[in-house]
Amino acid sequence: MTEMKELLKRLAEAHGVSGYEGEVQEVVKAEVEQYADEVKTDRLGNLVATKRGKRPSVMIAAHLDEIGLMVKHVEDEGFLRFATVGGWFGQTLLNQRVVLHPDPNGNGSDGSAVFGVVGSKPPHRMKPKEREKAVKTEDMFIDVGARSREEAEQWGVGVGTPVTVDRNFVELKNERVSCKAFDNRAGVAVLVEALKRLKQAKTEAEFEVYAVGTVQEEVGLKGARTSAFELNPDAALALDTDIAGGHPGIEKKDTTVELEKGPVLTVSDAAGRGLITPPAVLKWLKETATQHGIKYQLSVSEGGTTDATAIQLTRSGVPTGVVGVPTRYIHSPVEVLSLKDLENCAELVARAVERVGDYFKV
Repeated sequence: MTEMKELLKRLAEAHGVSGYEGEVQEVVKAEVEQYADEVKTDRLGNLVATKRGKRPSVMIAAHLDEIGLMVKHVEDEGFLRFATVGGWFGQTLLNQRVVLHPDPNGNGSDGSAVFGVVGSKPPHRMKPKEREKAVKTEDMFIDVGARSREEAEQWGVGVGTPVTVDRNFVELKNERVSCKAFDNRAGVAVLVEALKRLKQAKTEAEFEVYAVGTVQEEVGLKGARTSAFELNPDAALALDTDIAGGHPGIEKKDTTVELEKGPVLTVSDAAGRGLITPPAVLKWLKETATQHGIKYQLSVSEGGTTDATAIQLTRSGVPTGVVGVPTRYIHSPVEVLSLKDLENCAELVARAVERVGDYFKV
């Protein structure tokens, strides 16, 4: 478990807002090269590690990107206005520390990170009615310490600069951990570990495996769509997080998913507008879990979807499912998961890939 924890830490602390996943990709590439026959990056930026074998082929995909911000305006006094990238709940942004990532090829900057904080009008200067309302993102700004727009621009900060939250990985009690970007560095950790376990198995899986770190999932499932079209797999699994309850504010009627109850198998998401998992895929995952003594949970949700939605609609259709890591406080800087669930997700994915030929014929 220590190795997976350290891998998750490196992945979660790396920065990679949608469209700028390079730092995360480098971490993944260094890990998967020893377990794959070929590793390449496609034209959109997806990282594809291929383990050659016979059909049916299986694609396991986990998105590399995290939600973040992007500078849209620099005020004369040096304060930065921003647009959100991905699905933020505005209240979680206020007063966060952030990292800006200048283009090393632009404005004379060497690309060094610039730190800042998200600020707003202080409550001491708010009118009583203002204090009763949540601060909107359009009323927030980033303060990097600049005295003027020109000074900010000297540091490479300007319109289009990507921004991520600055958070470190910490260990809680009971083998639970917290950091930013577990959505979806947790899924990426599962992908790497599953590929490792396939390579190290006594009877190495004989089927063609495409392990794909996809880009721009948070802004439209883009990388999954293009990579699945290129690879044309016979079956696929998307590896992602799933909203865990079991804490104040979430009732059983909202979700039965909880930490330490095992991998989450999606039955349907986005009220059916996203993925409705084919029965054959659910059978594949359930029977594999049962055979190997892995507890699992089922999820039916009305909001949110994953790369599986894009993959399943590729070409003439791909039987696709989701293995999710139950995670609390998703799309915030303080996401929480259990390392036990992370391990069990990796084990389920590895063992399912070994059995793909029993369920999908070509």
